[in-house]
Order: sequence, then structure tokens, then C-alpha cells
Amino acid sequence: MSETRSALIVDDERDIRELLVMTLSRMGVRCDTASNLGDARNQLQRNTYDLCLTDMRLPDGSGIDLVGEISQKYPETPVAMITAFGNVEAAVEALKAGAFDFVAKPVDLPVLRDLVRHALDLQQARKAGSDAVASRLYGESPAMTTLRQTIAKVARSQAPVYIAGESGVGKELVARTIHAEGARADAPFVPVNCGAIPSELMESEFFGHKKGSFTGAHADKPGLFQTAEGGTLFLDEVAELPLPMQVKLLRAIQEKSVRAVGANTEHPVDVRILSATHKDLAKLVAEGKFRQDLYYRINVIELAVPPLRERLEDLPGLSTKIMGRLAEAQGRGVPTLADDAVKALREYPFPGNVRELENILERALALSDGDVLTASDLHLPRGGATSESHQAAAAAGVDPRSIDPRDTATSALPSYIEEIERAAIQHALQENRYNKTKTAQSLGITFRALRYKLKKLGID
Repeated sequence: MSETRSALIVDDERDIRELLVMTLSRMGVRCDTASNLGDARNQLQRNTYDLCLTDMRLPDGSGIDLVGEISQKYPETPVAMITAFGNVEAAVEALKAGAFDFVAKPVDLPVLRDLVRHALDLQQARKAGSDAVASRLYGESPAMTTLRQTIAKVARSQAPVYIAGESGVGKELVARTIHAEGARADAPFVPVNCGAIPSELMESEFFGHKKGSFTGAHADKPGLFQTAEGGTLFLDEVAELPLPMQVKLLRAIQEKSVRAVGANTEHPVDVRILSATHKDLAKLVAEGKFRQDLYYRINVIELAVPPLRERLEDLPGLSTKIMGRLAEAQGRGVPTLADDAVKALREYPFPGNVRELENILERALALSDGDVLTASDLHLPRGGATSESHQAAAAAGVDPRSIDPRDTATSALPSYIEEIERAAIQHALQENRYNKTKTAQSLGITFRALRYKLKKLGID
């Protein structure tokens, strides 16, 4: 049984505190609560936490202040910010103050659970050191051996690195490993999703702004480059940068200095640039959608992260490592994969790569009590996206003819099926007056499977 994790929840709304406590408790995380900054500071002085969740607005100050204090005084405690829906500026400000992530109100429970898992993974990796990060780049295949050897080399240099690969292969993990194994390991690693920042805010977020430089600029504000000073700036989904911003980014990289919006002078910055995208950047350059000069500046060294289907020899060992991590979190023994399960995994194309493998194994462990996982325990998709979604729709009482084929693309399928499952389960609960045993029987699934579904879908 792994040691109990702990979290501090800071919010002045009682309902939010209770929701967060209930959700984290079900994940095996012990929770303390505080309703203001003063209470939070007292709790932090008395206890050590594996995670802190804090609201943006508190009765006696801003949650941003708490984020900054925790980053300085308790660097081993990851802190996430709870922001108002759509408040991108607050979210980015929290990230720059030291928050590892943020979640918007009203709180989406699946998003929250993913955030908590990610935070605890990061916190555990920090304690164990850079080797823990590197060890997750598992693989004995020639492609992965070469990748690790290349990472070890580029980590010792300061050259910009471009990380190419499909969604789910672990591009950010590669970037974090480069940072953790290099000379900048003790300085900030600042990841930014280039597609998540509105274009009108992009220059301000990257380079900062001066007080009064535009409406709403009530104070000087540092940008992401300044936040990453001495460390690494990871530009994820760099292909999403608009062309005007590409020009400004190119100049900042070339001159090693930035000019805040509204400033008269430039400010030197010492930042290593790592970038990544799942798109074909060279093709975008040929089409005139990405600047060739910027491409060559960020692509000084290119690392190609192989998709899972091209290193199938790693599947058994990789699955064992993932199951070991999951089983430890669940406080149970590590199951083994039956021969038919290994065969099924080898024959599956894994469009979602390692991320999808982790989701498949997490679901299998949650639904199986045995020591051996068979192919049927994996519940791998069969018959293509369209037929599977039609079958799920029929099971939930939805007319398959109402399904737009565009909605059954692989990227949209998981969330689409979850909505169908949620509707079917909620209907069955109502029909059985919320008797979970009868609900499970009516759906033709086990009580354990129903309990897993309720937790996964956030149905309370």
C-alpha cells in the first residue's frame, strides 16, 4: 500500500471546498481546508502537502500571492489555481507565478481528476530527481534507445530543440527530461500551449507589458520569457502561432532580448527554447503558413518521438511499468497480461499512442479484480469508430441516424461515447430510483463496473 497523499484546499465557498474534498478523497488523497489566505498560511506552516488547490479570489487577498509563496517557501508542493471560466489572463498569471496548472469554475470533475493525478506525478518525480522523469521514457527498441541517447547529448547543450511526434507520444515529457538533465535543471521550466492563448493577448503574455500600455493594464506584468529566465521555455503546439507573432518570436530568439508592450527599451533574457507540435512543420513552411526563418531557428536540433505502433516490441515492458504505477496508486498487486492480451495490444494501432495505452490499462485495472488481464478485460475498440459509436448510441437509446459522421472521428470519439454513457447511466439510475445494484443489473454490467463509471463520469 502506497503512503497516503495529502492536499490543502483553499476556497471561501463551502460548496466548492466540499466538492473538492469529496473528489480528492475518492482518489485516496487526505484533505485539509482553509477559507482564506491566513488559514492557508497557518496550515502550510504546520503540515507538508503533496498538492495545493487555491481559488483566485479570497477574502483577504489573491490566490496568486499564495501561489508565489508556496513556490518560494514550499517548492516541493505543486499548487493549482481555480479561476473563473474564460479568465485566460488569470490562468496565465497563475502559471507564471509558479502554478503547475489551473482549473476553471464550474469545476469539471474529470478535468480535476486528471489535474490531481498529473500534479502528484510531477511531485513524485521532483522528489526522486531527474532519473524518475527519464525512466518514463521507457523502451528497449532501437528507436527509444536512440532517442534517450540523443536526449542525453542535447541536454548538455543550449541549442534550441524541436520535438516532433504525434499526439500522445510524450513530447512534453521529452522536453522536461531535456530540461531536468541539463545545466538549467534548477531554473524554471515554463511550458506554454501556443494554441491556448488568444492572439490579441499573445504579445503581452510572451513579453509582458507596462502599466497603462493598453486598457486593463493596471500594473507592470512580466511575460513568459521573463518567467523562464535562466531556465527553459517550452513552446508546445508551436505551429498554432499566428504569423505576426512568429516575427516577434523570431526577433526575441535572435536578439536574446524582449520588449514589453508599452516599454521604450528591451530587456535581455537568458532562456532556452524547446518547441513541439504534432503537425508537419516542414509542410506548413512549404505552404507559407509558418515562417522558414523561424523554423530554422527553433529546429537547430530535431528529435522525432516514435509512435507506439512503430515500437511494438516495447509494449509488454511498457505496459508492465504503467500497470505498476497504476497498481501502486490503487494499493493493489501488479497484474500480468495474458498472452491474448499482449496479442490484442500488438494488433491495435494506438492512434492515441502511449497516452491511450495508459487510459486502456487504467480502465482495465479499475474493472478487473483478477491477477491476470485478458484481452476481454482491455475493451479495445473494434470495427472502426463509426460502427462503435452507432452501437453505443443504440445501447443508450439514441437514434444512430442522428449521428453526424464527422462526430465519430478518432479524436472526438472518447468524449462522444462518454456523453452517451452518461446519458444511459443517468436514465437507468432514475428508472431504478438510484438503487445502484438494480441499475447495474439493468445495464448488464457488474456493480464494480458501475461504480467505476460513476466515478469516471463524475456522476454523484
